[in-house]
Amino acid sequence: MEMTLRQAGYEVVSAENGLEALKVFKEQFFPIILTDWGMPEMNGLELCRAIRESPTEGYVFIFLITARDSKKDIIAGLEAGADDYLTKPFDRFELIARLKTALRVLELEKSLKDAYEKIRILSITDKLTGCYNRTYMDEYLAKEIIRAKRYYRPVSLVMADIDHFKRVNDTYGHQAGDLVLKDFAASIRKGLRKDVDWIARYGGEEFLVVLPETDYECAMSSAERLRRIISESISSYNGIEIRITASFGVVGFVPSANNQKMPYEMIIDRADKALYRAKDAGRNRVMGESLTG
Repeated sequence: MEMTLRQAGYEVVSAENGLEALKVFKEQFFPIILTDWGMPEMNGLELCRAIRESPTEGYVFIFLITARDSKKDIIAGLEAGADDYLTKPFDRFELIARLKTALRVLELEKSLKDAYEKIRILSITDKLTGCYNRTYMDEYLAKEIIRAKRYYRPVSLVMADIDHFKRVNDTYGHQAGDLVLKDFAASIRKGLRKDVDWIARYGGEEFLVVLPETDYECAMSSAERLRRIISESISSYNGIEIRITASFGVVGFVPSANNQKMPYEMIIDRADKALYRAKDAGRNRVMGESLTG
């Protein structure tokens, strides 16, 4: 069988029994598995059940190959998790044909998975800026706060707002304003830690940056760095250079041993108030506070 599969162009890894096969499978993902029914250590039905109970990165198509061909045996194999059934002695042409069918099933599963992922991303992404939207923010910020409280780890929020954004729309038009928003979000993302920090569009020209595992002092430094990045950035619209500045409100949240009930909405509100203090103080600056709760 191994020779037949290799001649047909498949990469093959063999195992002497079900237990060894399961160990190999847990170390490396295989989309197709062909297993005998009767094996020492762990039989084919037990292997099928174990694979179905294991977390995998994709669907696994399992062939059960055995001399047992009664209707009862076939049903038992399918109920254990097998997708297809081949009786011994197997016909090499039938085996290759069934493998091609398995590949079509796996390709369909992958395309459906990719389509679902695209829909999921669209559902949590702001269409204009590519940042997360309010739906994502409401769900995952609550989880960030819960995680911080559980492990007594700091988390900081930075509310950012473009200064005099209405003036951009009034002077250059709304298309220019959309370009400025996209450039602003892109500049902020470049200043964040990859796969750690994240940004959501809070509304209009206001954005919320979430900094996990970050105390107040580090959050203030990060916000100041972002402020400088924005003040030095230029958006080009129809040959016109547009410069903007932004104001930032920071809240560094440190959970206390008392573990008071402090909803994330309250922490956002404090960040928003710090932002407006920055606006009132003249804009293009960072204001913040440290919060314990």
